[in-house]
Parts: sequence; C-alpha cells; structure tokens
Amino acid sequence: MRKILPLLLLSVLTTPAMAQTTAAPSAAAPARPAFVYNFKTPELHRAAIDALLADPSHVLFIDLRRPDEISRIGTFPVYLNVQLADLEKNLAFIPKDRPIVTVSNHAGRAGKAADLLADRGYKVVGAVGSQLYEDEGGTIVKIAIPAPRQTEASAPAVPTAAKP
Repeated sequence: MRKILPLLLLSVLTTPAMAQTTAAPSAAAPARPAFVYNFKTPELHRAAIDALLADPSHVLFIDLRRPDEISRIGTFPVYLNVQLADLEKNLAFIPKDRPIVTVSNHAGRAGKAADLLADRGYKVVGAVGSQLYEDEGGTIVKIAIPAPRQTEASAPAVPTAAKP
C-alpha cells in the first residue's frame, strides 16, 4: 500500500497538467490543407501561370468548373469551359497542338482532367486551382452575369393609345 499511494498521488497530480499541455499544442497546430494534390500532371503556381498569361495566345486554359462557380469566383482572362463530366465527349474540340492548363477551384478536378488529357496525347503543361492562384496574389477575372434578354413574349405589354 505504501508503494501504491505515492504512485497514485503522482498520477493524480500530473494528470491535469498533462491534459492542459496536450490541449494547448493542438489548438496552436497549423491547419492541414483540405486537399492534397496527387496527380501525375504538375500543379502550377502563380509564377508559372503569370508567365503563361504573358502570352495567352500560345496556351489554352480549360476551366472545368460549372458556370455558376466561374461567375461567383472568377477565372483567367482566356479559357474554354468544359465541365469534367463532359470532357471526354468534347475531346474533338480541344486542339492537340497547343499547350493546355486545366483549371478548377483547388486543382482537384484540374489534376484529374490534366492526367486524362495527357494520357490521350494532349500537350498538358499543368493544372491550377484558381482560388489557390488568387490566394498567392494572382488576379483572376470576375465575370458579371448578363441580365436575361427579354423576348417579345416576355416583354411587358405597352399600352397603345386609342384612335379618336
């Protein structure tokens, strides 16, 4: 009993202190990235993208996001919009003789599409996340959604004056 009491007392005294020391580091630990890029195609960052945008006539940016994402978040000044689900159906419209950069929000869809295009013989330079590019200080273009056109059927009726 004499040997157990000091051990029990020691464990009681150190347990709250240990709980406090283990709680503090986890609160101060850096946040882990939500997405880890894991594709064969290289992920491009701001310097590489800016170099490509210096002469956009020599590169094709394929933005794989939905139109609402592009209008809400923004995109690069020159791009072709093909959603990832429709990419294989539209391969005939994508030139094989031009370097290609695929774009999505955080490069997940972009990496997947880039690998698919590279496997099909396209000249893929890399993949980029537009939000990551912007976080690195790059400027993306915000696109304003135009107002819907009014057709004759949807235009409000204009009253006409009666003839005397």
